[in-house]
Amino acid sequence: MRVGEGERARGVEGQRVRVGEDGCVRVGEGERARVGDELPPLEIEITRTLIVAGAIASRDYQDVHHDAELARHRGSPDVFMSILTTNGLVGRYITDHFGPAAVLRKVAIRLGAPNYPGDTMVLTGKVEEVEGDTATVRVVGANGIGRHVTGTVTVTLPTGGAS
Repeated sequence: MRVGEGERARGVEGQRVRVGEDGCVRVGEGERARVGDELPPLEIEITRTLIVAGAIASRDYQDVHHDAELARHRGSPDVFMSILTTNGLVGRYITDHFGPAAVLRKVAIRLGAPNYPGDTMVLTGKVEEVEGDTATVRVVGANGIGRHVTGTVTVTLPTGGAS
């Protein structure tokens, strides 16, 4: 993950968090996955720029993701994050932890409370299952009004990454 405008990467107390030569944050890269392991939380400040840029990048031109006035007209207090942006952030959270050689095999998420500008989403994860070089991680992303996203990610880990 590149730490951009309004973003902070924080590891759990004692967890290794470092910035590589490429400017990407590395959290626990190269560590083995075991059932019950908890991934360090990742705080992401929800900015209007993040919401709009995510919608544009995923070609989701629904006005509720970029036009506050039209979003309010449709009953929302402001623009809100699209599911595709959330999906990307969940994937990023997993690969930031397990490293760039990790391969996402399945991402199954469900949205709850919207992510609005000015809030912070905290992603957390826990390894639920390990089979060979594949791990299944339960992911939760919560913001100030509740759970924004819940689901599981199945990831194939680099050699020696699961036990």
